[in-house]
Amino acid sequence: MYIKSIVLEGFKSYAQRTEIKDLDPLFNAITGLNGSGKSNVLDSICFVLGINNLSQVRASNLQDLVYKNGQAGITKATVSINFDNSNKSRSPLGFEANDEITVTRQVVVGGRSKYLINGVNAANSRVQDLFCSVGLNVNNPHFLILQGQITKVLNMKPVEILAMIEEAAGTRMYESKKITVQKTIEKKESKLKSIQTVLNEEINPTLQKLKEERASYLEYQKIVREIEHLSHFCIAYQFVLAEETQISSTEELKEMQSNVEKFQKSRAEIEQKLKQLNEDITEMEKEKDKEVGGRLRTLEAALSENQRVNTKAQSALDLKKQNLRREEVKYNELVTHMQKDSKALLSKEKEIENLEKELNVLLEESEKDAHALAAAQQHFNAVSAGLSSNKDGEDATLSGQMMICKNEISKAVTEAKQAEMKLNYAQKELKAKEAEVRKVDEGYKKDQKAFEAVEKMKRTLEKQINELNYSEEKVEALEAKKKALISDISRLRELSENLMAKFPHLQFTYKHPEKNWDLNHVKGPVVSLFTVKDLSNAKALEAVAGGKLYNIIVDTEVTGKKLLEKGELKHRYTIIPLNKISARCVPEDTVKLAQSLAGRANLHLALSLIVYEPELQKAMEYVFGTTLVCNNMDNAKKVTFDKRIMTRSVTLDGDVFDPQGTLHGGNCWFYSYNTNNIECASSQAAAILSKLQEVKDIEIELKTKESELAAVQNELASLKTVAERYQQLKQQWEMKSEEAELLHKKLHQSAYHKQEEELLALRKTIANCEETLKQTEETQKKAEKKYKELENKIKNAEAECLKERKNAEQKLDNAKKKADTSSKKIKDMQQEVKALALELEELKQEQASYKQQITAAEEAIKSYKEQIGAMVAEVAKTEESVERAQKELAKQKEVIALHDNAIKDKSAEMVKYREQYNELQLKIKELEHSITKCQQDSADAAAKVAKMLREYKWIASDKPLFGQPNTAYDFKSNNPKEANQKLQKLQEHKEKLGRNVNMRAMNMFSDAEERYNDLMKKKRIVENDKMKILAVIEELDRKKKQALDIAWKKVNEDFGSIFSTLLPGAKAVLVATKTQNVLVGMEFRVALGNTWKENLTELSGGQRSLVALSLILAMLLFRPAPVYILDEVDAALDLSHTQNIGQMLQTHFKHSQFIVVSLKDGMFNNANVLYKTKFVDGVSTIARYSQTQSRKNEPARKKDE
Repeated sequence: MYIKSIVLEGFKSYAQRTEIKDLDPLFNAITGLNGSGKSNVLDSICFVLGINNLSQVRASNLQDLVYKNGQAGITKATVSINFDNSNKSRSPLGFEANDEITVTRQVVVGGRSKYLINGVNAANSRVQDLFCSVGLNVNNPHFLILQGQITKVLNMKPVEILAMIEEAAGTRMYESKKITVQKTIEKKESKLKSIQTVLNEEINPTLQKLKEERASYLEYQKIVREIEHLSHFCIAYQFVLAEETQISSTEELKEMQSNVEKFQKSRAEIEQKLKQLNEDITEMEKEKDKEVGGRLRTLEAALSENQRVNTKAQSALDLKKQNLRREEVKYNELVTHMQKDSKALLSKEKEIENLEKELNVLLEESEKDAHALAAAQQHFNAVSAGLSSNKDGEDATLSGQMMICKNEISKAVTEAKQAEMKLNYAQKELKAKEAEVRKVDEGYKKDQKAFEAVEKMKRTLEKQINELNYSEEKVEALEAKKKALISDISRLRELSENLMAKFPHLQFTYKHPEKNWDLNHVKGPVVSLFTVKDLSNAKALEAVAGGKLYNIIVDTEVTGKKLLEKGELKHRYTIIPLNKISARCVPEDTVKLAQSLAGRANLHLALSLIVYEPELQKAMEYVFGTTLVCNNMDNAKKVTFDKRIMTRSVTLDGDVFDPQGTLHGGNCWFYSYNTNNIECASSQAAAILSKLQEVKDIEIELKTKESELAAVQNELASLKTVAERYQQLKQQWEMKSEEAELLHKKLHQSAYHKQEEELLALRKTIANCEETLKQTEETQKKAEKKYKELENKIKNAEAECLKERKNAEQKLDNAKKKADTSSKKIKDMQQEVKALALELEELKQEQASYKQQITAAEEAIKSYKEQIGAMVAEVAKTEESVERAQKELAKQKEVIALHDNAIKDKSAEMVKYREQYNELQLKIKELEHSITKCQQDSADAAAKVAKMLREYKWIASDKPLFGQPNTAYDFKSNNPKEANQKLQKLQEHKEKLGRNVNMRAMNMFSDAEERYNDLMKKKRIVENDKMKILAVIEELDRKKKQALDIAWKKVNEDFGSIFSTLLPGAKAVLVATKTQNVLVGMEFRVALGNTWKENLTELSGGQRSLVALSLILAMLLFRPAPVYILDEVDAALDLSHTQNIGQMLQTHFKHSQFIVVSLKDGMFNNANVLYKTKFVDGVSTIARYSQTQSRKNEPARKKDE
């Protein structure tokens, strides 16, 4: 690409439109006088190329580029350059399709500037990129060499020379871009830190807080929605219930009214039947009394008399039996006391005997002490008389004692010789016998081993018996206790049965309705299931309960139905199922109010006067819960008819007050199962409850005895195995004992045993002889010692006499003290014996008294038995009379049985109708109460439905869905009760959340999250771009170094070649600085001939200019630009050098276009086209001259305007 033509209009000195056309593709020169506008042509080229530093085009601002600064009527400057782009290999990027490219720049006064490429407006950056892509960067130009630039190169530092090489290599633009990018990265880094700070300090905490608030808000919204749903659900359920209640109440009301009419009709019929039956029974009883009434009464009176006589006789007999039992008890007690006293008597007798023995011992000791005292006194008297005591304590002379000692020595010697002879004989016999005994027969050994084995077995058996820890006495005691318990249990059962026989209505017998029947299903009659706290209230409680006292309590109505259908009940019973009974109790406030009127101690709720199991609460409330018990009629009347209380009450005497106005006098009614009739028994009520308490006490005692018996039987059963083992071991031990005794006798009767006994006797004789030898030796030594002492005494007679006298006196004192002590002990013992003798005498007298009393008791017992025998016979006679009277009465009753059966049938029928009447009466009252309640319920339900329809408008639209499956109002799949509970909890939770929830949390969180995401996205983009840029910079740094090395070598080569051309015989190179690092900087080295100069100061000015020019041109050769501009670069050179420059350009630059401004012929004579400028009338003009290269001295020119 090269410049074909330039058009200037209003640019600097070119006021008119001036076209410089047909520029030579290779070498063009411009010349003219100073100030004619030569350099303005070059400035116009730089202007179009987009120069930023206007000082290089000699202007301070863009307005200076307009002709006369716009003062001459020209207000804009326009320059257009037409480039030839036929060589596609050197075409700018993006313009390969254009053969020509026209770039126009226009500046208008006021500083406005614009670019056009091929007539189309273009951005400044696009124009810059266009020229930079072909090496025409006017802001860092290597293609532009202006005036004074050579001098500037000469003064360059190594770093600046390096910058020129980098520009030539094309890396300079990279460096400038790199610096810009690094500054941008630093700015972005700062921005990143700012973003991170905002994230950490503002956005993240805000986001976290808003997240929590959003969660709370979402939960709140969810709860609100759920509350709305559940509210609709619960309201719909209430609405459905109200509607159903309204509809069902209406239907039930009709049905109940119909039933009331039926029941009233039936009641009237039953009243008529009862009246007729009562008349029939009265008539039949009159007929019966006429026929047999007198005879029956006579027989009954006779029977009563006989029974009275029998009862009197039986009572007398019982009294005698009680007396007999008392006498027998007394007799047993006397015998027991007598036996105890007998034992005490024996103990006392034995104690006296022991004391008498001790007394005799003391008397003997006292007698000895008296003899010792007398001997001591005698000895003292003898010593005082000059005599001495021998070893036996006898008083004798010293010479006499010496004679005795000689006799003892002689006797001891004789006994020793005899004993020695016996010893020798026995030892010989022992050796001989031992030799014989060694030949022991095998039978004795066998018997000996058997005896030892049996003894060992006995010890083993004894150990096993002891380990059993079995006591025969304990078993006997347990058996005795078992008999006593069986007797007591039998007695208690008989007593209980007798009591229960008197009150058959307390028993409830039935057949088990099914297999494996649980007895806990049936609790029993009411009367047997509670205990009266105070029996004084029994009559009142009987009146409270009435017929209910004998109702049967069961767990469920199913149990009651089974009993009625399959229980084979013998009587009619009313059954109370615990799960169905409707119990009502007087409110506690009413009781307190009544107590305030009558006095707290005078009035109680009947239920509070009994004790029962908790599971029976409902049944007991049903029986006793609606009645008050008062102490008298006045209090009962006061509380019953008080308008605030109006509650049924009963007095302690059984008077019943009813708020309806009825009063029952102190009798209570109960049902007789013997006659199937209702009877009056005023005195029997309290008897029933008191006897019932007695029965319960007996049953408790019976259970206690039975549990004790079971424990004893279990203990005996556990001891049974031990007892069997004990008997086995005992039997084995006895057998082994007999066997051991037989073996022991056998061993003793054997010859070997006799020999053993003889050996034993010989060994005993030897031992005795040895002992005798030892004793005789000691006796002999003592006698000899005594003899010597006596000899010494004779020598010292006076001193020895005095010493012996003192010893005798000491012995006398000791004997006196001992005698006194013995005498005192004897006196004490005698007193104790006397006291015991008195106690013994008293016991003997008591024994005699017991014997008399026992004899009297035996006689009384005998008398009572005789009387009882007579009374038994008399009772038997009276019982026969009673039996005869009963038989006669029975015959008479058989006669009237026909009448009784008819009356009983009528009575039973009457009772049946009366029960039906009562049941109907109760049902009618219940129905009337239910009708009132039903009417109220229906009215309430209707009002509720209307109110709900008014308050909740949505009910009308959603009503068809109520209760429908798979809808929001499905009451079967969703439990309304649970939904209501859940609704309450949610409403409480909503209230708690509503205090703290942020209603704007969702929007605020969305904004903050969007801002956060945007920042994070930008942050990631910046970080990614930074990483990419740093990677590219690193790669480009490496490529830059490679390109710089290549450029340095190529420029160095061309630098030397061009310098040698311009200055023949000289050399020049570019070398690295002292650091030997090309990237740090470069400097010149020049050689003239073979001498290398240290620096450029050693060269002339022209030579230095040639060095600088050579470097500039060498760099131009390294990366040839399409156009080179040289502005008077030869100004400092002489003509010869200028000539060389022109030739050098022709030689070295064959592919680039040169536009050279010069004033010297040596330069522009080498150009292919020459342009001359003139300044005419204040306006520059330019002319073109074409030059031929065939002539050197005077080239032909062709002028073109």
